[in-house]
Amino acid sequence: MDYLDQKIEIKFPCEYPIKIMGRNVDDFEKVILSVLDKCYADFSRKTMTRRVSKEEKFISLTVTIIATGKLQLEELHKALKATGLVSIVL
Repeated sequence: MDYLDQKIEIKFPCEYPIKIMGRNVDDFEKVILSVLDKCYADFSRKTMTRRVSKEEKFISLTVTIIATGKLQLEELHKALKATGLVSIVL
């Protein structure tokens, strides 16, 4: 069986790391944190790490949330993409 063909089953609730990437604009971090605070009352900013690309054109934020289900993760993805600032959510 090929590695990519394997389905990974996630057992909820669990700690779930998310990487959020986009262009390095002034409000990126503020907007993303606002979405996370709105979606997760218990979101801890202490879990966040920030990385800027070598040429400082892009930024990625990695956060860890307590995920309760697939629907919750899908809704977060939609909310992040709706900001217009997010290119990729992993």
